[in-house]
Amino acid sequence: MPGAAGVALSLADIAARLGGDVLGDSQTLIFQVATLASAGDGEIGFLANLKYKSQLQTTKAAAVIVSPDFADAVALPRIVTANPYAYYARLASLLNPPQAAAPGVHPSAHCGSPVPASASIGPHASIGSDVLLGEGVVIHAGCVLGDGVKVGDGSVLFPNVSIYAGCEIGCHAIIHSGVVIGADGFGFAPDKGQWVKIPQIGRVVIGDDVEIGASTTVDRGALDDTVIGDGCKLDNQIQIGHNCVIGKHCVIAACAAIAGSVELKDNVIVGGAAMIAGHVTIASGAVISGGSLVMKNITKPGQYTSVFPLEEHSHWLHNAAQIRHLGKLAERVAELEKKLKNINGEG
Repeated sequence: MPGAAGVALSLADIAARLGGDVLGDSQTLIFQVATLASAGDGEIGFLANLKYKSQLQTTKAAAVIVSPDFADAVALPRIVTANPYAYYARLASLLNPPQAAAPGVHPSAHCGSPVPASASIGPHASIGSDVLLGEGVVIHAGCVLGDGVKVGDGSVLFPNVSIYAGCEIGCHAIIHSGVVIGADGFGFAPDKGQWVKIPQIGRVVIGDDVEIGASTTVDRGALDDTVIGDGCKLDNQIQIGHNCVIGKHCVIAACAAIAGSVELKDNVIVGGAAMIAGHVTIASGAVISGGSLVMKNITKPGQYTSVFPLEEHSHWLHNAAQIRHLGKLAERVAELEKKLKNINGEG
């Protein structure tokens, strides 16, 4: 089945564009990418996870993408590359380019600011005053951009994105449907049993080449800006609190919740449904396992996990009951060690 581009590329053509070494028939034509299990005529599979290596022997793919370790493990035509998964991603983009949006402003859109001739503004979009849009920006249906918003060259906002006043989006960003950028952070001061709202006067500043998944929210800063660095990739339904500073090339999976004033250094990975308490700093290169709760600073790279492995409910109840008594047990052990030292004359 042809890819979205409607063309076939030979393995030689692909390697000329993306690199890698071709073994076998370099003129094998490829229309589309697929998994090893589902690939058929004209499709190329890839081995990125060793648990699927046995499928190299059974795949019906026209060709495969493999690492050097598996270059001789299959007789099919193949592209050999150090990172098959990244290669697959680039090839998938090559064979399935996004459909180009036609420049122009839909008649139902409201534009309170000049729009570049190369930009595309969809139905019922609303552009406030003093908005600065870069070249080739695509604003899909129903998006709302408040006054003073900036969106860099080549960025794409999918339907129903809301960007509050004063916020900035860098170049070549992808913002998916339902994202809210710049809503008020959760700031309230207690006063005699009531809560006094704290005006949130900072902005959200998002760097270049950032992708934000559907229905994610990024709160504006209370005083200083909330910042998301270049190259960050955020999944769906994430909460980023006010005054967070997310470093470059961080990855945050779905349903993570990051409280206010958290700082992630560069290249941090946060697993799905992880929770990070406010005012925590996480070192560059740290990996937070899915479902973990981070309550204190992490000062060095490595993987961090705070959840129990899944087990039968009855076993979980038993272990949870024991955990409740760990404090008393530790005190008893300390007393016994003290007595033992006294008996042995070590005290």
